[in-house]
Formats: sequence, C-alpha cells, structure tokens
Amino acid sequence: MKLPPDIQFHHDIRLLIYRPRGLIDQAAINKITSVIEDLEAATQEPFNRFSDTLEVHEVELNFRYVSDVSLHRRLSHAGRAPVKSAILATDSTLVHYARLLASVTEGSSIKVRVFQERKEAAQWLGVPIERLTADSASGERPE
Repeated sequence: MKLPPDIQFHHDIRLLIYRPRGLIDQAAINKITSVIEDLEAATQEPFNRFSDTLEVHEVELNFRYVSDVSLHRRLSHAGRAPVKSAILATDSTLVHYARLLASVTEGSSIKVRVFQERKEAAQWLGVPIERLTADSASGERPE
C-alpha cells in the first residue's frame, strides 16, 4: 500500500504517524481516516497512531463534521483490539477538535489523548521519542 507523503507506517513498532502541513480540512481528515481504515483491513493487527499537527497553520473544520467522523471511527473500530491515538497539538482550535475526538471515542477501543509535548506522547505510546521526530526513518508498508 502506497502511503501519502505526510503519513508513515512503522511496522516494527506498530505505529502510524500523520504529519499534516498547512491546511487541515475535511479532505485532510477524510484522507487520514481512509488510510487508517485501509491499514486496519490490510493488517488485521492493532496499531497505534501519532498525529503531529505542529505544522498545521489553518483549520477549516466544524463541530458537526468532527463529531460525525469521531462517531464513525468509534463504531467502525468496535470489537477490535484497543489502540492509542496521540495527538500533538498546540493550536487552540486543533486542541479543541482533538478533545472532541477524545470525548466521542471515550469508552471505546480507541484511546485518544492530546499532548503539547512530544516526549509525553512518546511515553504514553511506549515508543522512543526519536521515532516521533519528523526526520525519523521513513515508514514501511504493512506486511
């Protein structure tokens, strides 16, 4: 599976990394959601997620859309093994939407937490901080 340039999959540590840049809108959310769902179907093994939103400079989303996507993810992931989704965000709008995702998925198999520091996200995910930096080795295709 060929991944877009802003998405990496590290098979060895079962981690998908998403690094959007510039604008994050419905098209961007649709793209990452589609990639996650395709990887879930292809691998059948759980994997954690890390979204590094520090290079996002504009947000064009709304409450209803984020709520709908969050509910869709909650329902489509039902019955699967638990996964963690760490979101690195400092922009107040992105933090707001990330917390909405965390709220909607609370109690499901998707555990979402919002972080303002990469080190804390790495600790929660149980991966070396170096793997979360933008210059880490390129991701792999799932086997």
